[in-house]
Amino acid sequence: MSTTTIKPSGNPGGPGDRPARSELQGARLPRWSPYVIAVGSLAVACGIGLAAGLDSRIQWGLIAAVLFVGVSYALAATVEGARQAKNHLATSLVWVTFLLAVVPLASLIYETVKRGSEVFDGYFLTHSMGVVADDEPGGGVYHAIIGTLQQVGLASLIAVPIGVLTAIYLVEYGRGKLAKAVTFFVDVMTGIPSIVAGLFVLSFWILILGFDFSGWAGAMALSILMMPVVVRSTEEMLKLVPNELREASLALGVPKWRTILKVVLPTAIGGITTGVMLAVARIAGETAPVLLLVFTTPLINTNPFDGAQGSLPLYIYQQYASGNQAGYDRAWAAALALILFIMILNLVARGIARWKAPKTGR
Repeated sequence: MSTTTIKPSGNPGGPGDRPARSELQGARLPRWSPYVIAVGSLAVACGIGLAAGLDSRIQWGLIAAVLFVGVSYALAATVEGARQAKNHLATSLVWVTFLLAVVPLASLIYETVKRGSEVFDGYFLTHSMGVVADDEPGGGVYHAIIGTLQQVGLASLIAVPIGVLTAIYLVEYGRGKLAKAVTFFVDVMTGIPSIVAGLFVLSFWILILGFDFSGWAGAMALSILMMPVVVRSTEEMLKLVPNELREASLALGVPKWRTILKVVLPTAIGGITTGVMLAVARIAGETAPVLLLVFTTPLINTNPFDGAQGSLPLYIYQQYASGNQAGYDRAWAAALALILFIMILNLVARGIARWKAPKTGR
């Protein structure tokens, strides 16, 4: 009995004629090519800037960005084809726009740290300008730090509870015309200029009711600016909480208010905290309401309900407007103190939010 041996077929689709991996893939640029293109673009841009007599380094950077995008697209189109070239073009534009956003921020931080560190020390943080003229060296920012801390703290005590509760109403309970009206007015308040909020409190609190300038008056104006940011950010974070969590809690017989308190808010606490920090960062640098309502004083005033107070934004403006080197140094140091204040507050709030966030069990 003869034995027949079956050999694998030689059709193109069979495993016997499977093409090599290199035949399935087109030519590709090496992974290190973007770095080489970036270095080459910078070198060519520097040469063009020197040859054309361009003094601004910003112009050199813009030329390098245009060269980087153009060369990346041209090489990708030549080596990999038009489809991959479009992908390289989009990637290059993303990197260029990212650098355009980061470079000014990094430059601002570098310049503030460089100039502010000249007089930023323990003496500067623990002394006021009570006996020092604006054109004299020395003095400090202690009175302005006290004023800013109290005014921002009071504004937060007003705005955060109202903003969070308003967002809870809009997401969990709001239906009908009232919710639409609240949403509309929150959107309108988001675009209110700070000077308008200051004028409103000035006309009502000081001119009509007859109260004096104080940190409390400034805090009320700052809370008006802070509330819409808190409402909007909290509302969006609450919408991201899965409905399954609410339904599971309600199915166990838990009341809705307790579900919101124990399930919804802890789940969204990270985003809510970030929104509150954004609102604090906005009002901490406001000058117009402080100038209208708090006024200013070079002396230390620890009572925000009586008399004028200092504040960091207004202190920076006054020292820079003095027009002398001592004032410039104090203005930069106060700007550094304001940045550090926002950064420390943000880190502390994030730590508290992480501590209070629900455990995932992973």
